[in-house]
Amino acid sequence: MPDHAMGEHVVLVTGHLARPRLERVMEAIGRDAFAWSVVDVGVKVAALMTEEIVRRRLKLPEGATKVVFPGRARVDLDRLSEAFGVPMVRGPEEVADLPRWFGRGGGPPDLSRYDLRLFVEMVDAPRMSVEAIVARARRDRAAGGDVVDLGCLPGMPFPHLQDAVGALKAEGFTVSVDSGDPDDLVRGGEAGADYLLSLSEKTLWVLDKVAAVPILIPAEHGDLESLARAADAVAARGRAFLADPVLDPIHFGFTASIERYAAFRRMRPDAEMMIGTGNLTELTEADTTGITTILLGIASELSIRNALLVQVSPHTRRTVEEHDAARRMLYAAKADGALPKGYSAALMALHDRVPFPNTPEEIAGLAAQVRDANFRIETAADGIHIYNRDLHAVVTDPFAVFEALNVGADGAHAFYLGAELARAEIAFRLGKRYAQDEPLDWGVAADRETADPTRLKDAGHTLRAVGRVGRREADETTPEPAPKATDDGDA
Repeated sequence: MPDHAMGEHVVLVTGHLARPRLERVMEAIGRDAFAWSVVDVGVKVAALMTEEIVRRRLKLPEGATKVVFPGRARVDLDRLSEAFGVPMVRGPEEVADLPRWFGRGGGPPDLSRYDLRLFVEMVDAPRMSVEAIVARARRDRAAGGDVVDLGCLPGMPFPHLQDAVGALKAEGFTVSVDSGDPDDLVRGGEAGADYLLSLSEKTLWVLDKVAAVPILIPAEHGDLESLARAADAVAARGRAFLADPVLDPIHFGFTASIERYAAFRRMRPDAEMMIGTGNLTELTEADTTGITTILLGIASELSIRNALLVQVSPHTRRTVEEHDAARRMLYAAKADGALPKGYSAALMALHDRVPFPNTPEEIAGLAAQVRDANFRIETAADGIHIYNRDLHAVVTDPFAVFEALNVGADGAHAFYLGAELARAEIAFRLGKRYAQDEPLDWGVAADRETADPTRLKDAGHTLRAVGRVGRREADETTPEPAPKATDDGDA
């Protein structure tokens, strides 16, 4: 039962245009799980409300326990919560997303938890200076990495290995040293490395010289019995270890290697294990978000709590962010005993589950209410909609509508509309969510941008010319405010 089910009364704040649709969506959700009310604060578009408007106009019903604002409402919720004495939260940006948003306890799922440790390997560490190694480690940690793995290259000297380990430890990093040469492992362990990759039953003598935790692999590729013997030998010494049966690339033993992970888990139900993902992410020419998620899903099912990842190929440039997002989503789903669905869109870089929040009919209804010349742009299943009081066109190719826009003499306006229509076309063709004046959301595949309205002003024309409104208009003191297309659909 959701945490708001017992005596919860949720108030949803909106404006004139969105209220009917918001009420229809909430009625479809029902009132069995919690009580709810919709409150119109007296502006046409909820996303344009100001804190002053809310303080002056918001009247909460008796018994209200939580207030939900539209996702694009630019108000200080902490100050408003203090002023009204009721928790105020930011909901989804679109009305269509409310059922999913309310699906788990009256708000977004908790993605702060995870139980998978990420080892991020620097495969070319011997070629990097100590300063470069530390700088790279800082970036990887900011992206979600937990352990800095210093990769040693076969046949290449790494004279500054100890200095690198010492510098990383001085900054509080957890460090592993990754080498096929036991002498490198001894040097790294003596310098203070926390983990050593990789030891087999043939090289366990290294543990007599260092205190680091070994990552164990089979003595011969695929030999699980040797891995089990090594694990037993280390455990007999009272030492911790991680066991890695080793993942193979596709067509070179991939399926058999997955079977080995499951088999070793059956052999040693309580052993700490590791899975390396690079042989799939690096050696498969495909977008890596799905590959990463599947591999970490296997890790989640087998209670493997350590993953070694690598970024060499340019197409895996966001692998740390992908692993971090996947481990959080999978942990939440596993804790709930649920499918990994409805928790996060971070790994859906190219497509969205609900790319078109409004139907063509709903957009037509909104377009019929417009009384100004400013253009709104939306996407729906039938194409790109651009409309104002004089026009409502639906196209799949923005060039098809240019003449009808009649902005050839206004360079700045034409530039703005061209940029927005190009963005809308990309979203329409890929099946992504588009919101006018907002950057496209690529999940963890790219850094998240924030909308910068000053860009339009700096381009040499007023914001109103492209459909924005100022504070005075947002306060409904002028007769015809000009909302953005996506604001019309805001909760």
